[in-house]
Amino acid sequence: MRHRKNKRKIKGKATTGRENLVYRNLAASLLVNEKVKTTTKKARLVQPLVEKIITISRQSDLSTKRRLHNMLRSKEAEKKVLTELGKKYKDRKGGYTRILKLGCRQGDGAEVVQIELV
Repeated sequence: MRHRKNKRKIKGKATTGRENLVYRNLAASLLVNEKVKTTTKKARLVQPLVEKIITISRQSDLSTKRRLHNMLRSKEAEKKVLTELGKKYKDRKGGYTRILKLGCRQGDGAEVVQIELV
């Protein structure tokens, strides 16, 4: 039974460890490349994580670096977030990402979107 379990999942019975790795890797690649093509469900699940990471990175102190390292585990993404994106979005209150619909994928018909930084 799923009573009182509010967490959304990519697949029905996937383990949470694998899903967290998917979110973490997708967020890191989005922060490094500034836009990524993915399915609608993955984009909607990773969007709050990216928003939280950018909000945290607006401050630059040791605890911020440690929190980002725990969330991302990618040195390239951490460096970019702290040096560029934190300063870029310093005055913005929120809404750092945008999701644009691209259509359906040829092979399986899944909805493909592009998630990008504003």
